[in-house]
Amino acid sequence: MAKFHKHILVCTHERAEGHSSGCCMHVQSQEVMMAFKKQIADAGLKRIVRANKSGCLDQCSKGPVVVVYPDAVWYGGVKASDVAEIIEEHVLGGRPVERLQISDDELTGIPLDKRAT
Repeated sequence: MAKFHKHILVCTHERAEGHSSGCCMHVQSQEVMMAFKKQIADAGLKRIVRANKSGCLDQCSKGPVVVVYPDAVWYGGVKASDVAEIIEEHVLGGRPVERLQISDDELTGIPLDKRAT
């Protein structure tokens, strides 16, 4: 089997109902995961793109969270209805979907100009 060109990680972590951090599972991440699997299959990409369930990606308040590697593009608040756009624009077109991206500052909590180099 050839190497995958893209890996799509979908957080499906589950915490107790009402947890202060929230969790992706309680905001329909399983539906997002299934939508990715269907879109990948429908587009004939099963041998080059892989969608996998992920544990916690530490961005719980922004869920469902999706990460596309090797591009290291993080998406938040992804809905099943957004998946076709991510496949079409990002995976096939090479253009990340800006409206869904989690910025580097949001990911680290440290502004770019304050990070150690």
